[in-house]
Amino acid sequence: MSRFTIHDLAATVDARAASGGEASYTRKLLDKGAEYCAKKLGEEAVETVIAAVENNREHLIAESADLLFHLLVLLKARGVTLADVEAKLAERTQMSGLEEKAARKRD
Repeated sequence: MSRFTIHDLAATVDARAASGGEASYTRKLLDKGAEYCAKKLGEEAVETVIAAVENNREHLIAESADLLFHLLVLLKARGVTLADVEAKLAERTQMSGLEEKAARKRD
């Protein structure tokens, strides 16, 4: 059995974004606009935090899956690819986390 990755999820989001709105929740979200997608991401982030605070492992896993999905939908709505985010992460890993954070404050 092959492992499902964030890249697989991004490809699914891309495919469903190209489909008709009646058949796809992803398309319906995108049709409501980036601001709506951002709101949905915020809701999922809060639900993820609550699951973590409640120390409910299964709920945390489920909410984290929702959070990643809604993040990818928002990125799609704003024309940002997973590769764009990965490039930024790669750039940041060239120095320690503390150095990277200090450099952001100078920018």
